[in-house]
Amino acid sequence: AMAAELPGPGAGARGAAGLVAFARSCTPHGLGHIFVPGAPAPRRLLWAGAFLAWLGTFLLQAGERVRHYAAYPHVTVLDEAESRVLVFPTITLCNYNRIRRSQLTPNDLFWLGRELLGVGREDFPRYLRALGQPPNLAGFFLSKSYDLGAFYQRAGHPIHKMLLHCRFRSWDCGPENVTAIFTRLGKCYTFNSGGPGREVLTTLQGGAGNGLELMLNVQQEEYLPVWGDTDETSYEAGVKVQIHSQEEPPFIDQLGFGVAPGFQTFVSCQQQRLVYLPPPWGDCKATPIESDFFTNYSITACRLDCETRYLAENCNCRMVHMPGNANVCTPEQYKECADPALDFLVKKDSEYCACRTPCAMVRYGKELSMVKIPSKASARYLAKKFNKTEQYIADNVLVLDIFFEALNYEMIEQKKAYEVAGLLGDIGGQMGLFIGASLLTILEIFDYLYEV
Repeated sequence: AMAAELPGPGAGARGAAGLVAFARSCTPHGLGHIFVPGAPAPRRLLWAGAFLAWLGTFLLQAGERVRHYAAYPHVTVLDEAESRVLVFPTITLCNYNRIRRSQLTPNDLFWLGRELLGVGREDFPRYLRALGQPPNLAGFFLSKSYDLGAFYQRAGHPIHKMLLHCRFRSWDCGPENVTAIFTRLGKCYTFNSGGPGREVLTTLQGGAGNGLELMLNVQQEEYLPVWGDTDETSYEAGVKVQIHSQEEPPFIDQLGFGVAPGFQTFVSCQQQRLVYLPPPWGDCKATPIESDFFTNYSITACRLDCETRYLAENCNCRMVHMPGNANVCTPEQYKECADPALDFLVKKDSEYCACRTPCAMVRYGKELSMVKIPSKASARYLAKKFNKTEQYIADNVLVLDIFFEALNYEMIEQKKAYEVAGLLGDIGGQMGLFIGASLLTILEIFDYLYEV
């Protein structure tokens, strides 16, 4: 058999000579000075030390740039843009009083008294007397079951009695232009909801008189006497209002603001369009909502969906304001299960229904101001116009004026602060500054290693 060919005695010398030749021809600055044949050793050591020092500095800087990129930083850009037309927001309003006293019957009191109104059986006669009804319970018909949804539909304040005047831009509006909706505050109403068969309204100018003006009667004579500290009774008089986009349902019990009778309240709005980044740069939700009830994702839609499913799983029912076709909770279920369950979900330490911010949303900044109404000069006229006393007008009537401050909007957008192009540019610049190299230098090194 033929013996294996062994490397000759000059192979190592040829390898060293090749390394020297590569070092002298390679592009990094200073590398060739280290391998100059016949150069004094101190000079070569000085060049080697300098090259290694700058190489170490480059590696430290490159590592810091990589760590900065791995942190996925972002910046927030604020801009203001003009628009020829703006979509007017949805206005949801609720009377602070959920149940009209004139609609509360002995049968309602029997089913709801202790659970929702805090009225014990022994207090029924006194409570009925406070309502202005005969205190004798004998002979009334007690129903075998109770529909809480039908009760809130019947007992809520009707819009045709609350709404005294409505005007949007230059045309009059009325009860036919609002839609009834149930919230946790009972029977409420929305204007410009954009629902089926309703055109979304727009505005072409900013300033008062170019938006929505409502004159409302809060009907304090219909407020329930407060018999205990419950969710169904209110210490306040007035309406609660939420201004929101058509794409999100109202969450007025937590996001609304109050408007008091005896005042004209001006609400100057500015539309804000917000764009957030998904992970890893931000924390917004980019995927569509997984819901049987809503098509557009929003924080309020997510929370309503979550709360509805939570009650269905734990109480086998839903509250009146919740979407779906599940059975409405009975008064006992409201008191024993549904209300405590919702109170648990809204606690600060509860993360069960913690919903992420959508990646694109519209909200409305607000500035409120108010003036007294009626003036002494107009009190008699308004009392005669609505066939009420001057004191009644002062205690019950309010005017709400909602408009855009100007025909512009704020654009608040998160943008990536550092991308791959920036990372490569920084590393390339520092590579050239410290060692005079480039990406082609790396190719030269690989080519040399392949040849060897």
